Amino acid sequence: MENQYNYYNSGEQPNNPVYQSEPEPPKHEKRAKRKVPKAVVVTGCAILFGVVSSATFLTTNAIVGGILGMNEDRQEEVESTTENKASLTQASHAVTSDVSGVVETVMPSIVSITNMSVQEVQSFFGGISQQEVTSAGTGIIIEQTDDELLIVSNNHVVADSNTLTVTFNDEKSVEANIKGTDPAHDLAVIAVPLENISSETMESISVATLGDSTKLKAGEPAIAIGNALGYGQSVTTGVISATDRVSQSTDASGQPISDTDVKLIQTDAAINPGNSGGALVNANGEVIGINSAKLIGDDVEGIGYAIPISDVSDIITNLMNQETKTKVSEQERGYLGISGVDVDATSAQRYGMPKGVYIGDVSKKGGADQAGITKGSVIVGFNGITIQSMSELQEQLQYYKQGETVTITVMIPGGDGEYTEQDFDVTLGAKGQ
Repeated sequence: MENQYNYYNSGEQPNNPVYQSEPEPPKHEKRAKRKVPKAVVVTGCAILFGVVSSATFLTTNAIVGGILGMNEDRQEEVESTTENKASLTQASHAVTSDVSGVVETVMPSIVSITNMSVQEVQSFFGGISQQEVTSAGTGIIIEQTDDELLIVSNNHVVADSNTLTVTFNDEKSVEANIKGTDPAHDLAVIAVPLENISSETMESISVATLGDSTKLKAGEPAIAIGNALGYGQSVTTGVISATDRVSQSTDASGQPISDTDVKLIQTDAAINPGNSGGALVNANGEVIGINSAKLIGDDVEGIGYAIPISDVSDIITNLMNQETKTKVSEQERGYLGISGVDVDATSAQRYGMPKGVYIGDVSKKGGADQAGITKGSVIVGFNGITIQSMSELQEQLQYYKQGETVTITVMIPGGDGEYTEQDFDVTLGAKGQ
């Protein structure tokens, strides 16, 4: 019978199955089989090393974290970060949220003010001519008396006016008169007789709610409302950027635009010409400041200023309590009988003098002379209003006739270089007296 098996030794033990085997592979296949175990061993070692290292690292972290509380600290850090992100989201939402409800509440207390004035203008050939000029601003209704509606604004909005026109929320317009002005703090109160306001308009307007500007914090939402560029009431939003600021803006000659001693609110809500005298309100719709575009320089962006309402409440009250004024004619106007020069901040510091009007001369038998005011003194007040320049003094005098009595506050120099404050009641005289 034919042999069906292969043997290692073809001639030996042909019928013994113990020695049966697979055919011998070729030599190159044997070499391949020798290399495969080495690769597997290397790979296995690498995997084993990685597993052992990872287990050791995780075990060590777990032990150290458990002993030192590192896991808890990490968890607290993650939670804190999450909370901060949530707070930031909430703050961003507060700033960018819909403020139409607040605006709807405040808008009836905001008015537009149009100032018609006559100014001297130099012509092309060098001559001087008078020209009627119209400017726009804003006001805030702050009180209604038995016979007047009182509106606060900036002094520069109403200064030098021949005619003041107030436009209410319903687009109805009436003329207004000066109640009182404080140029040093850029404040003014104007009055509209109630008899000149229709019942329909009275139903559409309201008195503003005043807030507490002393409690303001940087980052709070801020809403500015005003007659920007004279186009009508508009709204801008932002935040309170800072409090207790001093304006760094200067005019073309380098002099400060504002020399007020009141610290200002800084905001990034846009405040443009026409916004002056308008309201800066908080998220509750309370007036916290009076916007002033005058305090903004041409070379700044994202910086606006407002006069904090709480810091000037006494000044506003004083202006509200004054008699409503109308300009008197040049022939009837009263005069103090002095000549003076401005003592600005630079001169005051250099010569150790108070800011105001230095009296260079006193007319004999004039109002100031008869009241006892002497040369060398400095006028710092007029009927309770701060005076820091001749222009501010003349602005106050334009509402008083000859024979009327006003109170002048004067700083009198002493022998030791110190100044003493004293009030004088002066009866105004004619020009040249």
